[in-house]
Amino acid sequence: MATCDMCGNDYDKTFTLTRGGETRTFDSFECAIHMMAPACAHCGCRILGHGLESDTGMYCCAHCARESGHAQATDRA
Repeated sequence: MATCDMCGNDYDKTFTLTRGGETRTFDSFECAIHMMAPACAHCGCRILGHGLESDTGMYCCAHCARESGHAQATDRA
């Protein structure tokens, strides 16, 4: 069995996730999200989808990007 890097649970169904050369072990997607998903530069929520990226950060939605000064950000084309 392996131990989850987020919560410390010793579990027989862990999985590994690699992002940018960093590999971690998790017992659930919940723990993986809390540790590995990027956070919105405006509100801090975890970005689970594509989000919006600028030269100053990643945002969960166009509203947060606009609030951070990216006036042209939109959720729809």
